[in-house]
Amino acid sequence: MTVHTTVTSPLGELLLVGEPTRDGVSLTSLTMPGRRNAPAVQAGWAHDPERFAGVARQLAAYFAGELTAFEIEFTPSGTEFRQRVWHALEEIPYGTTTTYGALAERLGVERAGVQALGGAIGANPLLLVRPCHRVIGADGSMRGYAGGVERKVRLLAHEGALQPTLV
Repeated sequence: MTVHTTVTSPLGELLLVGEPTRDGVSLTSLTMPGRRNAPAVQAGWAHDPERFAGVARQLAAYFAGELTAFEIEFTPSGTEFRQRVWHALEEIPYGTTTTYGALAERLGVERAGVQALGGAIGANPLLLVRPCHRVIGADGSMRGYAGGVERKVRLLAHEGALQPTLV
């Protein structure tokens, strides 16, 4: 059985989807409003906010600046390649960024595979938890983010990964 709830955040209402466990939930998706290909609540899914209480507490602590790493159980999904990319995202420390090229090099992805790497990052079903917002262009540009580039900038600023600019 799939369960879901929504959580209010500074980025808008987050949709949390998961599978029930004895202690709560195993997260399968965390999405934001306007995300491309975002899951929609389906008939037969149970609205069960209590199962997500631990996730909601961690999200609140993250947005309050009190949490820098999530400890959330999630259900593995995706191809072996996507799982490798997503695992690499989880290893990008809070308050830092990396580039698509550096990530490709770290994973041994040839130049021809960089587009597939970008596709895997864009397909990340667990925004925030798997910090795909920490991957930027080699020139420092804010490229693609499934939740929207403005949210990517807000998240990186929240984490202290962006230098303030003087006008």
